[in-house]
Amino acid sequence: MQQIEMEEKYVEYMLDVTSRLLAVDSPSGYTRQAAEFVRNEFLSLGYQPELTRKGGILVSLGGRDTSNGILLEAHMDTLGAMVAEVKPNGRLRLTNIGGMNANNAEGENCRIYTREGNVYDGTFQLMNASIHVNKDYNKTERSYDTMEVVLDERTETQEETKRLGIAAGDIVCFDPRTRITESGYIKSRFLDDKLSVGILLGFARYLQEENICQDRAVYVHITSYEEVGHGGAASVPEGVTEAIAVDMGCVGDGLQCREHQVSICAKDSGGPYDYEVVSGLIRAAQKMDADYAVDIYPHYGSDVEATLRAGYDVRHGLIGAGVSASHGYERSHRDGVKHTWRVLIGYCCAGEEEEASEFSKSSMYF
Repeated sequence: MQQIEMEEKYVEYMLDVTSRLLAVDSPSGYTRQAAEFVRNEFLSLGYQPELTRKGGILVSLGGRDTSNGILLEAHMDTLGAMVAEVKPNGRLRLTNIGGMNANNAEGENCRIYTREGNVYDGTFQLMNASIHVNKDYNKTERSYDTMEVVLDERTETQEETKRLGIAAGDIVCFDPRTRITESGYIKSRFLDDKLSVGILLGFARYLQEENICQDRAVYVHITSYEEVGHGGAASVPEGVTEAIAVDMGCVGDGLQCREHQVSICAKDSGGPYDYEVVSGLIRAAQKMDADYAVDIYPHYGSDVEATLRAGYDVRHGLIGAGVSASHGYERSHRDGVKHTWRVLIGYCCAGEEEEASEFSKSSMYF
């Protein structure tokens, strides 16, 4: 197989598995089905994933030195909402899960999951949503107090909606609307962070199919509570000395990264990332000819910072494919996926510096 064909095979797999995972609803606190999906995918690749008590997936990707391991963290939980109240008119008032902005979700289709296992469709929209009726339509601030879910059921009273089994505490999931364009863009809600889960699955498949045994032990933790701040706070294997979050790279004003690149974060709202780890990630990008940018994210926190807050004594880093419109209808590109995957190979599969340099030149890889 030609080198470029091999690379494209893995990129295609990463985009495909991401699309399939995006179709599985999984806001924070409701990730069981996504965990089953990820677990089964790792099993199909020949690994032995474990389900953590918090509902994450932990898996060893092998490696010789278990006393100097690397933990790669990505999260399968997403933004979403929860029913806060069944209103007198039978419609639903919501409360957000994570940073789901009400104004960003206006007009979006959604699903309501009841405790009894029923699923109902609805639309999240402004109260009195017809512009032909509501003279204040344009002036009304969009918030969870001014918006509601209109159910696709014949219900006009609180009692009728409650008879459907819908109640406060039920999970509400918004449509991802995933699309991959011919020009290579992937557009969807919740690329943060299911795109990175797909990249880590592609990295795991690469190690297995190309029979790579890296010097350092590598583990993957697919977490389930990142969007509410404590996804990476547990389940660090013995011997891990570095934890690297693989999450979305920010794209926007004041930042260098674009959707076609891999972003290496030097600092975010939690402070600077480990200087040596960031420097190593930059060297890995350079060795692997990955198109990268180094950026500072002004409003961002990652799984690996939860790992540090939990008291683990590890060095930390953060990389990810460039994603625009974060926490909205997000967009990335297959090149950003490819370059993130390359950095993982360059960082996790290299040995000493001379060996790493030769690794990057080997026709076995690129």
